[in-house]
Amino acid sequence: MNERTKIAVAGATGRLGRHIVDVVEERGYEAVPMSRTNGVDVVTGEGLAEALAGVETVIDAASHPTPEEGPATEFFVASSRNLQQLGAEAGVKQLVVVSIIGIDDFTAGFLAAKKVHEREVLEGPLPVRILRAAQFHEFVEPLLQWMRQENGVRYVPNMQTQLVAARTVAEALVDMATEAESAGSSTPPFPELAGPRAETLADVASLLAARRGESVRIQGFTDPADPDGAVYASGGLLPGPAATLAGPTYEEWLDGEAGE
Repeated sequence: MNERTKIAVAGATGRLGRHIVDVVEERGYEAVPMSRTNGVDVVTGEGLAEALAGVETVIDAASHPTPEEGPATEFFVASSRNLQQLGAEAGVKQLVVVSIIGIDDFTAGFLAAKKVHEREVLEGPLPVRILRAAQFHEFVEPLLQWMRQENGVRYVPNMQTQLVAARTVAEALVDMATEAESAGSSTPPFPELAGPRAETLADVASLLAARRGESVRIQGFTDPADPDGAVYASGGLLPGPAATLAGPTYEEWLDGEAGE
């Protein structure tokens, strides 16, 4: 793969995608950003064939903006089929896809939709490499905004996780896209990437609130209506023993964000 090889990035303006574009360009390759902002819609296919012309590899970091299972599933089915079909027609050689650690044990919500995403993207004609990553450091702030607050207490799900920086995941995905032999796989078990330390969501959310000077108490809770609540609480999102662990920790990442 030469230095001006074109690498397309689906979801290029998202939390992960913008880092992927940066890493691609920093390493001397030509990034082809694909998002609605750039006139490319992976769900409808609008502008996709044109964007994929001359592209060697597509890194798929596109995601649905809300966690509802139905809309997210529809998004992933449509985007996977379009990337596979139009990518094959354009001469793309491979897809590199980011997924989520632990989704095999989940039955509902966004994580169930990601299982469908993996299945759909593997059914197309193009070779696929899948990397399963832990939740991003950037995930904590929007989650806090979604969670309910009562009498100075903000409730977050009882969840064990091993947060990883989106930039770290972006670097791993570009490695997979550009290395002839990589840890990426098209068959389970898929390689995993997580941060260096297991933490509860309540702990990292409390750290973020304290850094902001917010006088709010963070408390974990398990929604009895959530069929996967026990899996979240028992470590279903934690990486396996073969996972690659990479910093920074969430606290170190916050320090870096504050210093920018």
